Amino acid sequence: MKISREIKTGIIVVGGILLFLMGFSYLKSSSLFDNDKMFYAVYNNVGGLQTGTPVSINGYNVGKVNGIRFKDDSGQLLVTFSVSNEFEFSNQSRAELYDTGIIGGKGIQIIPMFDGAAMAKSGDTLLSSIKPGLTDLVQKNLAPLQHKIEGAVSNADSLLINFNQILDAKTKNDLRESISGLNALVKSFQGSATALNGILVDNKGSLDTSVQNLETMTDNFKLLSDSISKVGLATTLKSLESTMTSLDLMLAKVEKGDGTLGKLMTDEELYTNLANSSKELDLLLQDFRLNPKRYVNVSVFGKKQIEYEVPEDDPAQNNQN
Repeated sequence: MKISREIKTGIIVVGGILLFLMGFSYLKSSSLFDNDKMFYAVYNNVGGLQTGTPVSINGYNVGKVNGIRFKDDSGQLLVTFSVSNEFEFSNQSRAELYDTGIIGGKGIQIIPMFDGAAMAKSGDTLLSSIKPGLTDLVQKNLAPLQHKIEGAVSNADSLLINFNQILDAKTKNDLRESISGLNALVKSFQGSATALNGILVDNKGSLDTSVQNLETMTDNFKLLSDSISKVGLATTLKSLESTMTSLDLMLAKVEKGDGTLGKLMTDEELYTNLANSSKELDLLLQDFRLNPKRYVNVSVFGKKQIEYEVPEDDPAQNNQN
């Protein structure tokens, strides 16, 4: 079948148009036949973000930036980007602008949210945020340090000015004299050290003898310690420790009221009875001494026993009253 020249020309024109559209789409970093979802984000400053920059989720590239333009007269920038349909996230997710490298470059990463909200659909405007880069962090941390350094330099300048004001001619002269006196003192110390070294050299033999005597004394003390150890000091101390333990146990029993001594110390009724008995025994002995006839009545010839009459000043009666 013979194709006419007009059909060939038409095919060439259509092919050229298609190639032009595909090339134009490639230069705009957008595919002609894709069906990705389109989203928007608004930023005050994009920091050099370029069209065609990848868009990632958890470090995985899922789309790219399609366009950047001013939103209105406020100066805010509207960024258009596409995301593949294979990943779903809610419309409360954030489009975060971040540094892609140390030396520069910006990218967009989606911070997905799964909070039960409606899923994001093509044409939605996502929440935007900017992650501080390394330069921003350095500047943020260096700013307070810079202020401190400037304050320290200012204080140092003030200190030097005040120091120069204090160091007048008289003060400088006094400092020179003080330094001269200090040099003389150092020289005196050096002379004393030289004299001390001479004394040590002259008495080296005596010092050696003293050190030897000290060593002999140490050896004698060691022998004495060994002798005490051989005598059985350890056994004596162990026996003393056992005795102290037994004494502690006995005192503990006394405190608890065990045994006769414990009952005497803890039983108040027994103490009261003993006190009363002691008091009554004292009265009995006193009454026996003052009135022996009350207890002893001897009749040699069988005389009738005379009834005892209690005297008026009887101490036993007075104590009972």
